[in-house]
Amino acid sequence: MDSRRSDSPAAMPLAVKILVAGGFGVGKTTLVGSVSEIKPLRTEELLTERGVGVDDLAGVENKHTTTVAMDFGRITLRDDLVLYLFGTPGQDRFWFMWDELALGALGAVVLADTRRLADCFPSVDYFERRRVPFIVAVNCFDDAVRYAPEEIAGALALGPDVPVVLCDARRRDSGRDALITLVEHVLRITTRTAV
Repeated sequence: MDSRRSDSPAAMPLAVKILVAGGFGVGKTTLVGSVSEIKPLRTEELLTERGVGVDDLAGVENKHTTTVAMDFGRITLRDDLVLYLFGTPGQDRFWFMWDELALGALGAVVLADTRRLADCFPSVDYFERRRVPFIVAVNCFDDAVRYAPEEIAGALALGPDVPVVLCDARRRDSGRDALITLVEHVLRITTRTAV
């Protein structure tokens, strides 16, 4: 006779928090939406005249909305392991939220756009200063010039251990691969420091 109780509560799954960061209009909302198994929470609002002179629309002139708080998505890897994705707002005026969003994060995917590569410098600096593991995922827009990951790493003055991958934020498999690269990067760092 089996002595286990059938009404015992299931173990709580391990929750892993990952940030998706980068400049304004780089594809953070798109990436979270493409990989999330649930309908993502989005806090997008229409761009208004209050942003004129504040938000730089150079390179994203056709953008009509912006994330004002965060994007949120979820990926269940196993019954006992769930990834929670938090997309950060891109404009400087909403960066006061980053410290709260970054609290307890395993790491971050910094999205970059080669047409406006300098826009990802603040994100890279943020995670470097706080020693939060991150990778750079270059969102390959259709009209953007393609560069090798090594060229992008050099242009961003990244350390040799920071992975740079190419991705298409619209495609689930591509976003998934970027997240896998981040998790593998974190595991390498953790293993190296544990030895």
